[in-house]
Order: sequence, then C-alpha cells, then structure tokens
Amino acid sequence: MTKDLRIKSSVFSESSLRAPNRAMLRAVGVKDEDFQKPMIGVASTWSEVTPCNIHLNDLAASSKKGAKEAGSVPFMFNTITVSDGISMGTQGMRYSLPSRDMIGDSIEAVVGAENLDGLVAIGACDKNIPGCMIAIANSDVPAIFVYGGTISPGSYRGKDIDLVSVFEGVGKHNNGDIDDQELKGIECHACPGAGACGGMYTANTMASAMEAMGMSLPGSSSNPAESKEKAADCQAAGEAVYHLLERGIYPKDIMTKKAFENAITVVMALGGSTNAILHLLAIAHAADVDLTIDDFNRMQEKVPHLADMKPSGRYVMQDLHNAGGVQAVMKLLYEEGYLHGDCLTVTGKTVAENLTEAPSLHEEQKVIMPFSDPKRADGPLIVLKGNLAPHGAVAKVSGVKVSRHTGPARVFNTENEAAEAVGANKINEGDVLVIRYVGPKGGPGMPEMLSISSLLVGKGLGEKVALLTDGRFSGGTHGLVVGHMAPEAQDGGPVAFLQEGDMVTIDSNKKEISMDVSDEELERRKANWTAPPLYKKGALGKYAHMVSCSSKGAVTDFK
Repeated sequence: MTKDLRIKSSVFSESSLRAPNRAMLRAVGVKDEDFQKPMIGVASTWSEVTPCNIHLNDLAASSKKGAKEAGSVPFMFNTITVSDGISMGTQGMRYSLPSRDMIGDSIEAVVGAENLDGLVAIGACDKNIPGCMIAIANSDVPAIFVYGGTISPGSYRGKDIDLVSVFEGVGKHNNGDIDDQELKGIECHACPGAGACGGMYTANTMASAMEAMGMSLPGSSSNPAESKEKAADCQAAGEAVYHLLERGIYPKDIMTKKAFENAITVVMALGGSTNAILHLLAIAHAADVDLTIDDFNRMQEKVPHLADMKPSGRYVMQDLHNAGGVQAVMKLLYEEGYLHGDCLTVTGKTVAENLTEAPSLHEEQKVIMPFSDPKRADGPLIVLKGNLAPHGAVAKVSGVKVSRHTGPARVFNTENEAAEAVGANKINEGDVLVIRYVGPKGGPGMPEMLSISSLLVGKGLGEKVALLTDGRFSGGTHGLVVGHMAPEAQDGGPVAFLQEGDMVTIDSNKKEISMDVSDEELERRKANWTAPPLYKKGALGKYAHMVSCSSKGAVTDFK
C-alpha cells in the first residue's frame, strides 16, 4: 500500500539515477525502510518577530510527529512572516499584503522542488493563512491548513483588552481623555502571550473561513494558541494528511464554489474582517474557482450577523471557543439551512457528517445571538459601487448606526498627512476623509489604515467622519470606513480625480459610493492627470508591477 502512496516522490525511486538524491536524504535522517513511504512537508511560519507565530515551532514538531506515526516521512521547513500590528502606521506596513504572496510562492517552491507528496501548512498572523492556502491550491498535493490559534485577552483594570485597545487608546490620549500612565497601562497588558490578535480580526476570520471551507480539521480554528487542544490539532493534522493520500483526496476536491460559499457564510455570521473578501478572492483564483466580488453581496443579503465579537462587539475568539467554537456555529447555520452539507472536507467526510459529531452552542453562552434576535438581519460586509469605485469598494457595517453619510471630501495622498490632520483637529464632523495612492500598486502593497481609523474612534469621530481609501483596513477596524476602492488611484481610478470639497455619499442600504461630480468634469480632470511613477526597487517594486486590482484579490500571477 505504501508504494501506491508515492505520488510525487521520484527522488525515492529505486533507479540508480536516484542514488545521489537518496544519499542526500540519508544525511537528513532518512533510512532504508523510509524510501517506500510518502514524503510530507510541514510548512511552518514560525518566527520571533511577532507573538502570533512565536509558538509555531513546537506546533510544527507536533504535526511532524503525527505524520511520522501515521506512516510517512515528514520534513519541516519554514517560510517568512511579518507582523501587521508592529508595522501598522509605518512604511513597513507596505510589506504586509505582499508577504501573503511571498509565503504562497515559497511554500509552493519547496513542495515542488522536493517532490513532496503532501503538505501540512501552519500559520497564524493575518497573511500566513491566505498565503498557505494559495500555496496549497497551487501545489495541488493532499494538504491541510492548521491555525496557530488566538491569543488570550489581556486584562487591565478589570476589563478585557487587546491590541486594538492600544490603537484606540492613542486616539483617547491625543484627545486628552487619558493620560500617559493610562496609555502605558493599556500597552503593557494588551498582549499577554502567544497567538494571533484576539477579536474577530483578520487572522481569526480567515482561520474560521478555512475550517468552514473544509481545509482545516473540525474545531481547530477556535482552539487558543496556548492550549492542549492546539497541540493536538497539529498532531492530528499530520496524521490526517496521510489519510488524504490513502484516499486520493486533493485540495481541488474540497475547495469548490460551494465550499467557498460556506466560508463566506461563516465569515458573515461571525462579523469577520473586510480582508476576507480580498483573501478569499485570491485563494479562489489559485484554486481555479469562479468566485467574484459580486458573490459576496449575494451571500451578504441572506446571511445574518450573529456574533457579538470585537471589534464592534464585546467578545473575543477565546470566548467563542468557550461557547462551543466554530463547529458549534457551523452546526447552528447548517441546521437553519445556511451551509452546503455535501461539501467534502479534510476528514474525508462531508460537512454534514462532521457536524453530526460537533457540539452545540452552550446554553448559557452570549457570544452568538439567536436567529430570532441577530446583531443584524443580513451580513456586515458590503461591496459598494458607484462613480467613485466602479469596480467595488468594501465596507464593514457591523455596529455602525449610520447607513448614509454625505460630506465634503478631505483628500490626502498619504496616511501620514491624513493622520497629522486628524491629530491637529483639522478634520471636522461630517467630513469624508480620503486617503488615496495607497492601493496594491500605489502603496505599493495596499497598507492597512488601523492607526488612523483607531485615532478617529479614540477621538469620538468613528461614526461622525467617513474614512475612504484604496488601501485596506485591519480586521480590528470599526466605524464608518470604506476600503479597497477599485480601480485604485494609481491605475487612474476615479478616486484619483476627487478634489477637496467635492461632495461624497456613502449609502450602505443602496450599496453605493459616489461623488457629486459630472462625467464631463471627471473627463476634464482625467485629461490633466499623470500617474505617479511605479515603485521599482526590490520586493515592493516587483509587487507593484505584477499585482492585480483589489477587486480581483490583488493576485500576482498571470492565469
């Protein structure tokens, strides 16, 4: 049977031409009896640059142990990660989204070059998850994604806090509402250990989406980073990949259009990050699944928002874990007819079969609202279109009471200039603050705007000033914000021709974003416009010249 599992491992061939290959493998511990076994790669994003990933080396070792005990020859290897939270508000944030594709490319390169038969990919911080999934789709070997897990909430003065509390604390400090000592107290207690940011931010959103898609083991996305359950997740993933090989189950068998719809359903129900739209589009592109930005509005219209989770709610991922986890939420959604139960998963069973064994939500839990009293009757992630963003822009309206805002544009070409204006109290209630030339090409790298959105919230302007950008927002952002405006300014999108004082309207009910400027006037402005030169140096230069529009997932390949 083991010979039947040797799908790609030509280096293990008995041919004398493979003797040099086998000689090198012997040097890393492969023995005679191992040459009849499949090779499994364990890709880890372990790094000391961020608490999200600092614990992953031990988790990767657990996956290696599981793969070995199941009957394969496992090899651990690493790839990069960057910390969104640490780079936020700096020029370093431009590297965040490009790191997603670097991660995907590097894992694919090792799987392909080493002729690996299967893959366990372990990630934690925001771009790890879609990066690993892009690699899984492009490598097309039996594979499982494992999430490194969420951080525990911090505690300060009897209240749970997290990283976003610090960003919003900066706004309160700037506004004179808290002093230096209070801000330092929040800073020192917000991140108590290992794990990804604790709310329903991008990492937890994407981990939940991958479990819903069937590419992670049931229950694994909500298990905290520093828990026995998380170590068990990783060992079980190593074992499960071997069984996928036995059964001949490939990512393309799991990552179908209906599986992506299940992922979107869970993201909407949990009130996930705006970045989910960007990343799911990119993963679908890699998997050759016909998913478009318009599919998100189609799903948004019928899926209620149920989770009372940060950034707009009260609870964090560990609370969801204690309430029963993502599987319990999926069970509820399935029972109410919102999920495709016939989709295959990495267990070798369907979603419906997995959910028969899943727990129900605990009776006393308060994290997930009942269908009779949802946080919102439809989903909180909305794609807006209009003459300011004809290819789409993304808004997250969970917790936002304002459904329509019209105001004068206050236009800035850099985040720093905009932040200085906010800090100097030059932005007024009713304004529409616009930050452009920060899209995928223009940034380059489509940086997140958590610093300035949090500054506005901290100053009490979160729903009194609209914030628009062709860049992105962190999963921790909340308030009256619209990102991913496409086409971006660098590509000659209409936002490039917006001028100070132009009246802008955002209407979440009509899903429209527009400026009160005639087509004739826009053409006149366009005739006098020249695109800034694209960045050319190093990784960001390559990215700027290759990346697609955000409405297509900001992908960097050519198929």
